[in-house]
Amino acid sequence: MVTSSQEVALQVVQQAIAALINWAVPDHQLASEFNSVNEHLAVTKAKKILGWEHINVGILRLLFDMVKLPNGQGQDPQKRHYHPLVVIANENNEYPSIPYPLNEEPTQEQQKAFKKQIRDELLPYLSDNWQNLLLLTLIIEKFGSCLSFGESDVALVDMVKSTAAVAATLVNQDNAKNISLIAGDLSGIQNFIYTISSDGALKSLRARSFYLELVTEELVQQLLTELELPRTSIIYAGGGNLYLLAAANQQTKDKVQHIKKKFNKWLNNKFQGKVFLALDYLDFQYQDVSKKEFTEHWKIVGDKLNIQKARKFNDQIHDLLAPRESYSDRCQVCHCDDTQDLDKLNQNNIEENSVLACPTCRDMFQLGEELFDVGAVVRSSQKYIDGAVATISFEFCQNSLDNCYYYHLFKGSKPIVINIGTAFLINNWLVENYQFKFLKKEVTPLLLGNYGKTINLENHERFIRAEEMAKAAKGINRVGYLRMDVDNLGQIFAKGLGKNQTLFLPKIAGLSRQMSYFFKVYINSLAKQRYDNFLKYYKNNNLKVLNNAKCLTDEERKNLLFIYAGGDDLFVSGAWSEIIEFSFDVYQCFRAYTGHNPDITISGGISIDDIKFPLYQAAKSAEKAEYVAKQNNRDSLGLFGKAFKWVEWLGEENINVSDIKTLDLETKAYLGSNIQPLYLFGIFPLVKSLENQRIEINYARSFVRNLLATAQIQERMIKEIEEQRKEKHYDDQLRDIRYYLHLPKIAYSLTRLPKEVRNNPQFTPIRKSLMSQYNAPYFRAIATWIELLNR
Repeated sequence: MVTSSQEVALQVVQQAIAALINWAVPDHQLASEFNSVNEHLAVTKAKKILGWEHINVGILRLLFDMVKLPNGQGQDPQKRHYHPLVVIANENNEYPSIPYPLNEEPTQEQQKAFKKQIRDELLPYLSDNWQNLLLLTLIIEKFGSCLSFGESDVALVDMVKSTAAVAATLVNQDNAKNISLIAGDLSGIQNFIYTISSDGALKSLRARSFYLELVTEELVQQLLTELELPRTSIIYAGGGNLYLLAAANQQTKDKVQHIKKKFNKWLNNKFQGKVFLALDYLDFQYQDVSKKEFTEHWKIVGDKLNIQKARKFNDQIHDLLAPRESYSDRCQVCHCDDTQDLDKLNQNNIEENSVLACPTCRDMFQLGEELFDVGAVVRSSQKYIDGAVATISFEFCQNSLDNCYYYHLFKGSKPIVINIGTAFLINNWLVENYQFKFLKKEVTPLLLGNYGKTINLENHERFIRAEEMAKAAKGINRVGYLRMDVDNLGQIFAKGLGKNQTLFLPKIAGLSRQMSYFFKVYINSLAKQRYDNFLKYYKNNNLKVLNNAKCLTDEERKNLLFIYAGGDDLFVSGAWSEIIEFSFDVYQCFRAYTGHNPDITISGGISIDDIKFPLYQAAKSAEKAEYVAKQNNRDSLGLFGKAFKWVEWLGEENINVSDIKTLDLETKAYLGSNIQPLYLFGIFPLVKSLENQRIEINYARSFVRNLLATAQIQERMIKEIEEQRKEKHYDDQLRDIRYYLHLPKIAYSLTRLPKEVRNNPQFTPIRKSLMSQYNAPYFRAIATWIELLNR
């Protein structure tokens, strides 16, 4: 009898549910009853490959602790961390708190409380949903993301989904030796999202990033349908990227090529070649999923995608070169010139001004209006569904309705639709919300980094706008734009697990999942609930991974609007003063979340602009600042025209010269360490101290201006020396200027301060720190920051 891939995946997940219940409720009858079920051969093979023999649910250790890049520092083996026993939601389905790693295994009391939570929230749903693969998978992910299965750093959910994925490739193929790794990458996302200029751009950008998430989802849906695979076959999908396992046969190859051609034809027609799908596969021996060779396969299929991206639309070259109509009137949003169908961007007259825009840009603008409070999306072949607030069309064939799909957006979490399509519940982990009375097909979560400050008006609610962000900023009225992404992510996946590991497939799936959780789930929490996710640890100093955390203000900081967050990166707008603090929060929380592994770092760039400055230009400025940070050997922030390591921005108080880790030994030897210990080092401590002294109000603006003038003189003279690199004493001259030029100017400025200020004991550490050569490179950043705060 032919068995479907859905059936074998269901059998794997059911066994995992039984194991979970056996851990939480040892006397429950389900585990013993399930042992009598005949196991399919494909399941047996998959379990053997991934080592399911005699393994049990246990306490999970931090997988990030195992990452060590070649020539990297890796993690200290003595600093092993545990996952706290928490589910990815709370009873009100608010954004869940960040699960920071612990230094010790959860206590017996904590384990007991978690087991009770499993009993209370899981058992009531089992009898009616024992054949519901997606709901059982949701339960495994909700409760099994913080428990181990097999090796102590392999999460239950990752082992289960990996085993189900392998079993699905082997079903009905008793003699199969190979399976196929399929990978996809939507390139050109930056061009599609950011290169727009118009009123209401924030709203349009947010809609475009949401739209591209649905493009990725539609690609996943078509691959799963064509290849007859369950959703558990997906290793990772999000942010324009996907990886999944499939059977290694000619049918898989043909269907992958067919889907790639179909999508790229549609993308070329829809977006004028701005977005391209690279999609490929790699066959390998199925035993390799648990071996080090799997990471090499992962790298090879990625290299194949890069080759495709270098030859975009290669199979459509004749279509691309064919003469086409172009018109003198362009879309004033995306600048396309291939349509005469231009109309007002704002059809509802919500904005004061409205430029002429093409159909795609009008759709994106309207979608941005409707995204507020959307909780569910239904995919269907039906073009119209009652109750939907908006519909996004994927019409792959213009002359037929056979290949058209529509994503209908609904407020709330339970759309009333009757047995059609697939439902996605946005950021929703409550099992009860997946009990649909009318919808009998697939219901699954859709995770989005989608926080946005809410503005309450008389008749409706909406997201915060740029002018409102600027007014909410401290000091000067400006908007900030932050871009961040993880450093060396490809290397982390391809080489980070080393050669002495096992179970590579579930571990790579675990790294992908945990990265995605941070940027799609926990980043929302940090923005909306700063106290619960950061400030309380900062104030109470009761979590070791955040013991040395720093912040400029201890207030909630909510004047933010996420444009994009997912995968391993983010783009966020907000009040400029809050954006800077948010970047520091993200950095510190990400480093804590990953156990402070020195090989897992993040870089960012910030642009600060007037509300009238075109948003696409601001995005480019933030991108350039991030690029400069990456060029600063990563683990850096670009801001105020400078890039420094995060530890330089955050700095230290009462630090000894010997403890400064940002300078090489040669520079330290040049500067000398036989001086008094620094009181303050870095940018942040001096800014905070000067702010507390109210430097701009109580003293004179000239003091800050002198700091800035000193920095400008330094930069000019350094540039002159760099243009004369052939001079014999180049290095000594450069160091002299960078570290000692400031002394006369700063000394003079300090003498001009009022006597009561100079003699104030609280000002002594500030004075000594400003005179220190170690702080000389930071004057521009310090002065600019203070000036903006007090404008």
